[in-house]
Amino acid sequence: MKDAPRTVLEQVRSADGTTIGYRRRGRGPGLILVHGGMQASQHFTKLAAALSTECTVYVPDRRGRGLSGPHSADFSVLREVEDLQALVTATGASQIFGLSTGALVVLRTALSTPTLDRVALYEPPLSIDGSAPMDWVPRFDHEIAAGKSASALVTALKGLDAEPSLFSRIPRFALVPLLAIGARLQGDGPADEVPVKALIPTQHFDMQVVREMADTVMDYAALDARVLLLGGTKSAAYLGLALRKLAEVLPHARSIVLPGVGHSGPEDDGAPLVVAQALRDFFGAQ
Repeated sequence: MKDAPRTVLEQVRSADGTTIGYRRRGRGPGLILVHGGMQASQHFTKLAAALSTECTVYVPDRRGRGLSGPHSADFSVLREVEDLQALVTATGASQIFGLSTGALVVLRTALSTPTLDRVALYEPPLSIDGSAPMDWVPRFDHEIAAGKSASALVTALKGLDAEPSLFSRIPRFALVPLLAIGARLQGDGPADEVPVKALIPTQHFDMQVVREMADTVMDYAALDARVLLLGGTKSAAYLGLALRKLAEVLPHARSIVLPGVGHSGPEDDGAPLVVAQALRDFFGAQ
């Protein structure tokens, strides 16, 4: 029996000099996986493993996280586009997948990177006439500034409500101490993984991406790549709306809705093997 592909840590330099670190594993055509908000490359471990039997999988830490350098003073979605373009140039990958705000960055990158010919997007929070909730962000920023990480995490999770569930109905006073304890129990973890407490503040920058890309859906009529639009039946309505609007605009798109799967589908704690099969079918199709 063959040994499982080994994960290797590597890095590239973005256009502004920022280091972008990533995990590489597998052999075959290059495929980049881009994580979502309050996440890092570690959250795609199972998805990357499932795809690495047929592809060389590259999973970057988006800037401000783990293996990568900090958000710059002039941060915008264009900085993240440059980060992915540097990775595309270094690896020669022509296939890319993104989850949530990572999918927004992938969408914007594909528009200006013609070598990306197959693009898969899982529930990008592309705001249509104010559909993506953002009114919670000032409270979140205030809590981060006050050092109240657990409170800020609850504010973000309840504000986004990307996968409505029992969690959505648990009152704040009960959730805050539970999440605070959970973050402490996690500890520092492996050296190449980012602790939850360090990921929470990065949501500020993800919401900046959401704001910048709001109401840009018509821009993507110019995207010539083949696109797979993925979503789950357990996800919030505003995410489904974004997928439907993109399907109307993108010239070469197909859509798949995964039954019983929510916004966390591609993550290790979601349904990564289900998502991996849909990606395998799309990226392997002629």
